[in-house]
Amino acid sequence: MVSMMEVKSYQYQAEVLMKEYLLADGLITYTSVLCGLLMCKMAYDMTHLVSSFYYKKYASLTKLQKIEWNNRGMSSVHAVFITIMSLYLVFISDLFSDQLVGPVTTRSSNISTFALGVSTGYFLTDLAMILWLYPYLGGMEYILHHLLSSVALAYSMLSGEGQLYIYMTLLCETTTPSVNLRWYLDTAGLKRSKAYVLNGVAMFVAWLVARILLFIYLFYHIYEHHDQIRMMHSIGYFLSLTIPVILFAMNLTWFMKILRGLKKTLTKKQAKQQ
Repeated sequence: MVSMMEVKSYQYQAEVLMKEYLLADGLITYTSVLCGLLMCKMAYDMTHLVSSFYYKKYASLTKLQKIEWNNRGMSSVHAVFITIMSLYLVFISDLFSDQLVGPVTTRSSNISTFALGVSTGYFLTDLAMILWLYPYLGGMEYILHHLLSSVALAYSMLSGEGQLYIYMTLLCETTTPSVNLRWYLDTAGLKRSKAYVLNGVAMFVAWLVARILLFIYLFYHIYEHHDQIRMMHSIGYFLSLTIPVILFAMNLTWFMKILRGLKKTLTKKQAKQQ
């Protein structure tokens, strides 16, 4: 049995590792991106391992389908991680509170910077896979999305500027698990199931809240704090005013496709019930 002294010793060693290596000011940008790359590798391999054991039809998938299957497991893990971090930093933590002294656009912490590095590692990994298998995992719109995201993340991580807006934008990842589940159900031959319809409704609601309404609030916040945004470096100022607009336009385009798809699915469901 492990004694209390040994437990405390392990906790102390873990704290030292976090403070002196993972969250050390001089190393945090490197360690965080590396952690993001390792997270992607582990999530990809774990998705493959778990699916091989618990999903019998996994073995019958094509090579490309298996890669996309594992890739979506990887993106879902990142989505859960960054959604939790974004919710905490934007709505729970006082890091970006208007009641604190100083411009909100230049605030950062070791934890917020570390999470951005992890997310940067993910977007770089996913972008590499998209380019490697182009256009199977996504077309030019996905390449544009990931390039813009990677540039914004890397700049904010390295400069410490605009992290609030980055995290508000990253809340878009809330929709990723439902998007991936839709693909999993379709690939598993469950497109006509009740779960597929319910997931479609959940995806529509999540997209509306996280990628449409939240962006409208983001634009309002940028307008209200424009004097603080002007204090940023010219690069940060430019990125803050352009990338959210481009991403919102892409989100709106995808949202209209989701809306049409949901209408089509619900219409077919109602026709069968009559």
